[in-house]
Amino acid sequence: MGKTIIEKILQEHCVDDIDVKSGEIIWIDIDKRTARDFGGANVVKNMSKYFDDDSVQDVSKTLFTFDCVVPAKTIPYANNQHICRQYAREKNISVYDVNAGIGSHVAIEEGHAYPNCTFIGTDSHLNILGAVGAFGQGMGDQDIAFSFKTGVNWFEVPPTMKINLKGDLPDNVGAKDLILFLIGKLGSKGALGKAVEIYGDAIAKLNIDQRITVGSMGTEMGAIILFLKPDTILDGYFKFVKAENKKLFSADDDAEYIETFEFDISNIKPLIACPPKPDNVFEVSEIAAKKILVDSVFVGSCTNGRITDIKEVCEILKGKKVHPRVMMKVVPATMKVYGEMLKEGLVQILYDSGVIVSNPGCGGCASGQIGMTGTGEIQLSTSNRNFKGKQGNGDTYLVSPATAAYTALTGYICGEEDL
Repeated sequence: MGKTIIEKILQEHCVDDIDVKSGEIIWIDIDKRTARDFGGANVVKNMSKYFDDDSVQDVSKTLFTFDCVVPAKTIPYANNQHICRQYAREKNISVYDVNAGIGSHVAIEEGHAYPNCTFIGTDSHLNILGAVGAFGQGMGDQDIAFSFKTGVNWFEVPPTMKINLKGDLPDNVGAKDLILFLIGKLGSKGALGKAVEIYGDAIAKLNIDQRITVGSMGTEMGAIILFLKPDTILDGYFKFVKAENKKLFSADDDAEYIETFEFDISNIKPLIACPPKPDNVFEVSEIAAKKILVDSVFVGSCTNGRITDIKEVCEILKGKKVHPRVMMKVVPATMKVYGEMLKEGLVQILYDSGVIVSNPGCGGCASGQIGMTGTGEIQLSTSNRNFKGKQGNGDTYLVSPATAAYTALTGYICGEEDL
């Protein structure tokens, strides 16, 4: 029997000489292990609590990334970040500090995460790395401390679900609409405990930013990880990664899948996930008919904070003003994205339109520096979760960058065709 993508990656990293297959509990080598400002201090404390010698197994494979609350806005966060900094200085560990951006995105940009690697950290959405063919997983602070010390960890190999997409995305439909479509079809538990492989001509045409958007919401369908088939687009993007690490694994033709689904995406429309769950999905035009007034719009997060997303917003806003009743906020994913915004004049466009632009980071997703809502507030967000309390006490609708921009101009939920 052949192997799926996740089985091939885990086979390559398996410590023991065994045949890796679904259901097996195995120990694997970890290529990179990280801790962020949320949970990072506990990782440091666990190192001294559980190990007499708190040195790490390989500092070149160990990172700290600060992205939840950047810069720190509370004393506890400031203390946690500085505990990590002090430990990193003592052990000579790299720190991507409060000016770097979202850790998973920084990992991709800097070549720490690449196809076929294993990457773990204290970020619950580290499975976003399936977008670039890597096995990424969020774990608890004790597990991360164990991997800091030993360089290994255990996993139960999950079964794999296969999704085949037929047709191409319509011109006015983006990667966020695509992943909302899949979550709407499968539900929040539709891929629970499974790895997912997605195939189709539409996937092959997505750029890196768009793939990250799709990969970022595997958690919202219950998936262990969501793999978009690695291909030559990734090979070009990761040209700076060492040749011996550049392996674009594909599943074998006779790989075993627990389930297979096929969806025609050629006629899907711009979509929106209404409160209180990401799988509460409707066509934007259905909700636009209700003329729901909006108080705020947030563009950013690990799902839609890339330069492709912000360019799309600027193309819609250029020469226009955000509606007077709407507070619109844009948070780039990384400092690199922010630099591209400056070079291409996007910050000027946003400023002229009346948009608040913040430094890179997670934004409102983690009760961070920008994007929280008050009781009764209606917000459109390009992030990945809209549970009550996740981005404040208000009601959050999940949308694409384009829908967010059109809504910001009109003051009520709408898409291009509803203007």
